Order: sequence, then structure tokens, then C-alpha cells
Amino acid sequence: HRGYYIRARAVDHCIRDFLLETQSHQRTQILSLGAGFDSLFFRLKDLGLLHRTVVYEVDFPGVARQKAALIRRTEELSALVGDPGAEGPGMVSTGGAGCSEEANVAPTFQRCCISHGAGGPSVVEFLLRTLPGRSDAVIQWAAERFSKPCFLLYEQMHPEDPFGHVMQRHFSRMNSALRSLAPYPDREAQQRRFLGKGWTACSIVDMNEFFTCCTPEEEQRRVQALEPFDEYEEWHLKCSHYFILAASKGMEPPWTPLMPRLTAPPGEGPVGAAGVVPAAACAGCSDTLGLRRYGHRSVLLKPNVVLTSGGFGEEDGQHGRVRSLHVLEKRGGRWKTAWVGKENPDTRWGELWQRFSWLRQFPSWVTFPCSMIFQTLTCPFPWLSFSTGEEYLFLYGGRSAKDPVLGDWCFLHIPELSSAAVPVEGAVPERRHSHGACGWEGGAVIAGGLGAAEKPLGSIFLLKEVDHGFRWQPVETHPPLVPRYSHTAHAHGGKLLLVGGVWLHSSSVPGVTVVDLKTGLCLDYTIDADHLEWPLMLHNHSSVLLPEEQELLVTGGGGNCFSFGTHLNPEPVSLSLSTILTGP
Repeated sequence: HRGYYIRARAVDHCIRDFLLETQSHQRTQILSLGAGFDSLFFRLKDLGLLHRTVVYEVDFPGVARQKAALIRRTEELSALVGDPGAEGPGMVSTGGAGCSEEANVAPTFQRCCISHGAGGPSVVEFLLRTLPGRSDAVIQWAAERFSKPCFLLYEQMHPEDPFGHVMQRHFSRMNSALRSLAPYPDREAQQRRFLGKGWTACSIVDMNEFFTCCTPEEEQRRVQALEPFDEYEEWHLKCSHYFILAASKGMEPPWTPLMPRLTAPPGEGPVGAAGVVPAAACAGCSDTLGLRRYGHRSVLLKPNVVLTSGGFGEEDGQHGRVRSLHVLEKRGGRWKTAWVGKENPDTRWGELWQRFSWLRQFPSWVTFPCSMIFQTLTCPFPWLSFSTGEEYLFLYGGRSAKDPVLGDWCFLHIPELSSAAVPVEGAVPERRHSHGACGWEGGAVIAGGLGAAEKPLGSIFLLKEVDHGFRWQPVETHPPLVPRYSHTAHAHGGKLLLVGGVWLHSSSVPGVTVVDLKTGLCLDYTIDADHLEWPLMLHNHSSVLLPEEQELLVTGGGGNCFSFGTHLNPEPVSLSLSTILTGP
């Protein structure tokens, strides 16, 4: 719902701005190429915004006929259109060519009285992928043929990252390949494209930036409160792969309905890479279907043994909450997989299964206690060892059915997991969920997360032990940490490792970020996954640090990719950290 809403909101925003800026003109026109079943005209007409404006919609004849028939059958729509005429609501045949041939479209425009010359300003809204191979010609044609033209474009970008690969695969399966993506993969390329085709002004923002900067905060809160929502990663990834572009020629002042920030806030600019982390599928893994999951936890039970529990994925042929426990074991330098269950012939894990089979009786919370019981320093619920010898499990933040973001915490005493009152002083971190957390020097580290108003955070806090309890202490990073969430966190040798996640307003995807917890130095490393045969999505994943091997084992991850289908990482992946862990 949000994904389709943001497109309509962006187009409405720009068209209304056009009507406002041109209200002193006697006549303006809106030309929608590839209009489909868009209801823009009816929304504007119902609001009384078309007194001096004519709206023209162009599409293939079959689409236009279906839309005309739908309008005729709907009393409210027919009333807004007025006299439908002989062929339907403003419908004139192009002889079957749609808008793909100028030779056919031009006479139709003339018959419809569409002004090319000295008339008032015109705005052209276009779905460019409706004209594969001809989009550049259309952009140049509009700049040359109209007086004071404006152009509005909503399209995809960033085809080469993991989400982009899934997006391209979806459209290819629909026989609607995104042919403009390769030559124009990002915002800068699109701006050069329009300025090189005769347009004198061009502004462009991605849909994350449009929602946060061009949508009033009251409207943002209204949308966020409409329905229960937890697909934050999918929402932000989709919005980072679509843009809205507005170009103009001959308008004084230039038409600029999109007002992007001239400078990005700290931590949201381009990310420079300090190095590369190689990724490789774990050779020897088989029967990894049980690891195609997300929202789960993986922990190191003992050397060379990793347990994965909880999350969502496919089990017994159905998608839903995963109840099975899954074990990875390294034998002879290769990771092997083993199911944990009553049916498992490997009896070494039978006792383990019996100890936790009672969790299957509580489907509403099986994931939570399962992931908490097997705690190490690699999990989002750090294990704290006090100087007195007592051990606690520290739980911070999250969300609930009532509160979209929490900022409280609790200490669970080991082994009975009873809540304990432990004094904590210092400035309290901002409320958050989907953050990274791990243990460090008898305390804990929390990093990033999604805060209030669904905005990613870039802050890091230490929970340090003091004489009478703990104290919160912020970590100042330089350069500032790029805000992110849905990542994993590990601490080793004074370094904090943040793996994957989702961030906004950057042309790259998160890899591995290393923060020196003593000095605050922050370095970003890209992940080289070119050798993998599938897109590696590092959100909703789990990871285990193996310091002796100088590697990270990543399990699961991914999720729903808007309307493009679901992608879950099919195999465990090893990330080599030799450069990071041995560096200064």
C-alpha cells in the first residue's frame, strides 16, 4: 500500500505545484503518456484545480477502450468527464500505434487541439518503459515541440545492487525489461540525460527523500498510522530504487517542485570504501532449505557448531514462522548442515532437541525465548558478566503492539531468566528497534536502529560497568556513522563490526563498517559478492563471528521485495575479515 501511495503522492505533489506556478496563464495542459488506469484527472477535477487546464491521456487503444468503458459505467466518473462523445471520454484513435510512433501521435494531437507552439505551459508525465528503445527520443521531442514544457518522470534506478537484481528479474519475467536502467542507472545519469536533450532545469530525488523532505510531517504520521506495519526494510529499499524527476525549459523562474537538500546531513552522504570484504558461499553445505529464513538468530554453541532458531521462512511446504532448530557444523574445514528434530537420524543432537521441544507449544513467542537462551556476544541481547561473577542477559529497546518504538531495558538474571533491578545512569539513548547490539568488556554496545518517525539512527552507545551498576556513554564517530538498521553487530579487540543493514540517501548498500570504540574512527568496507550465483541481501539476517578463523558466518536474510517477489539468501555465506581484524 505504501509503495503505490508514494508514487501517487509524488505525482500529485508535482502536478499541483505546476498548476500553482502557472495559474497566471490563460491556458495550461497536462499530457500523460502511458496513462493506463491512472485517476489523476479525476482527483484534480474533483478538487476544482482544472479551471484553465486540459488533461490529455495517451495509451494503447485496448487500454484506452477499457478505461473509457469503465468511466461510462461509473456515474461519478462520467459526471466529472462531462459529455463523453461518440468514441468515449475524450478518446481519439491513433490507428493502433499508441504513443510509440510520432508519425501517428502527431496528427492525433492536432485533432485534439494539443498545443505545441505559443500556448501556455505544458507538463508531460511519462512512463518511459512503455517505449523501450525510444525514451531518449521522447524526451528530446517534448523539449523541442512544446512551448515552456515541463517533464515529470517516475522510474527505477540502481539496477546492480541485490534489490536491483531482484527488481530487474521481476520485470524480465513479465516481458517488460527495464531497458533504460543500464545507460541511466542513477540520479546523476538521469540529470545528464535531460540536460543533454535540451532541458534547462532538472531536479530529482529518490522516494525516501521525497517522503521525508517533500511530504509534511502531519501527512507522514497519518500514513504511518493507517495500518499495522513492519516491512520497514522493504519500504525503504523500494523507495531507494525509485525516483521522481522534474525538468523544465523556458520557465522563468525554472520549475522546481522538488526541493532536495543541497547538502546531506552528517552521516548521509556518499560512502567511501576503506577496503573490500570477500564473500563466498560455504562449500559443502547441503540441505540448506532450513536456513532460507529471516528475522532469526544464529549463535555459536561451541567451536565449529552454529545453532539457528526462529524467524520466518518455508517449512513443511508452507511460508510462516519457522519452528525447527538448525545446526551447522564444521568438519574437515567444511561446513555441514544437520536438522535438529525427533526425525533426525543424527542422535548427537537428540538431547538438545528434547530440551527445547517444549518451545513448540508456544508459537506466539517461540522465536524470542529460543534466540535468548543460546546467547553469546554475537547476538542482539548481550550477555553481561558482572565483576561479582553474576551473569545477566541485557534486553534494550524494540517495539510492541502498543508502542511502535521502545527505549526501556531490563536485566535478566542467568540462569532462571528472572528480571533484576540494576542501576543505570547517564544520558539515555534515543528509543529504537532493529538495532545492532553485542557485549563488550563486561558491558554492552548498541548501534543504529530505527527510531521514532521510522527514521534510521546513526548513534552508538556503550553500557559500561561502574561501581554501583552501569552508565550509558555515547561514542562519537568520525566520520559520522551512516544511519542504518536491520544489521548485526560484533565486538572484537576494541573494534565494533556492523554487518549489512538498510540505510537511506546513499548510492551504495551497507557492507561491513568497523568502528574503533576507543578513538571513534569509522571505516566502511564493501562486500564483494560477485562470485555468488544469487543476490546477497544483508538485512533480516544473522551472523556469527569466528575470530580464530577471522571470518563471519552469515545465515539467512532477505525478505519480501515490494511487488517483485520474495528473495531469501539460499545458503550460508562466509565473509573474510583477515584485513579488518589484523589491521591497525
